[in-house]
Amino acid sequence: MTPGWQPICASEAVSDGASGVRFPARIGGETVSCFVVRFKGEVFAYLNRCSHVAMELDWQPGRFFDADAQFLVCATHGAHFEPDSGRCAGGPCTGRGGLRVLQVVERDGAVYWQPDDYVEILPPVRS
Repeated sequence: MTPGWQPICASEAVSDGASGVRFPARIGGETVSCFVVRFKGEVFAYLNRCSHVAMELDWQPGRFFDADAQFLVCATHGAHFEPDSGRCAGGPCTGRGGLRVLQVVERDGAVYWQPDDYVEILPPVRS
């Protein structure tokens, strides 16, 4: 069973076609990076891992879009992904699938994501 919606950031932190917001999650006991971006007014969230090679996409923290803000681009090998679906749009990801989509919702001035059976929230830090 997965927990409920988890906060990522304030809605104003994610601007259309601009930098995304990274947030941590867990897969198989390992901490991984995920991100949320805004495209054509809507928010979309993905695991920060290229489908071509398991590397993070952003060339600087939060920088996922190409120069025209039309595609998400893997900084390592140039794979292009559709921002509203995560589907491969060209480059080395062709035939290898797209980005791992995360459920995301925007409400009451904030952006939230829904963990699932694969991408989980980080456990609480014990002191």
